[in-house]
Amino acid sequence: MSRPIDEKRPGELRSAIVQYLIKHGLNGLSLRPLAKALGCTPRVLLYHFGSKEKMIVEVLAQIRRGQRVDYSRIEETSFIEDYLTVWKRMSAPDSEPLFRLFFEAYGIALRRPRLYKAFLHHTIEDWLQAITAELESERYRCKQARAVATIVLAGLRGFILDFCTTHDRKRLDESVELWLRSVNSMITTLREV
Repeated sequence: MSRPIDEKRPGELRSAIVQYLIKHGLNGLSLRPLAKALGCTPRVLLYHFGSKEKMIVEVLAQIRRGQRVDYSRIEETSFIEDYLTVWKRMSAPDSEPLFRLFFEAYGIALRRPRLYKAFLHHTIEDWLQAITAELESERYRCKQARAVATIVLAGLRGFILDFCTTHDRKRLDESVELWLRSVNSMITTLREV
């Protein structure tokens, strides 16, 4: 008789894998040392995830979902204030390891787009949908809202990449605020059209 499936196990494994990947990165990732660190076997990982690549995609999706939940809890005030809060959370010390992992995964996925097709799609589309929905709730037309969402997503990712590289908080905080003011000005213009 087979054992009953433990519904909690994949979630527990994903959380443990996140911590492992933050510490060790993705470069040269092998299932055997990962499984040993998690107290299981490579077969267990393959059973729950199917392949190393699918496991990575699922783990990164869990991180993305957690970030979206965290950012959705921001009390809405104004565009500038909301995204300054997002920026502060993105550039907080406990967020940096996750973004380093994200940028590493992004680079790997761009080299192997067929294997990481789902990651590449969702890492853009999920955020665009969330930001677009927020803007549409403010009565922007869909096409405009999606274009602005693209600007916001690209800007934030560029700033966080710079931050992970330089840690130049003063320069980046000033730049983010200036950028948000210019985007807000553009949004105001679009709203009046």
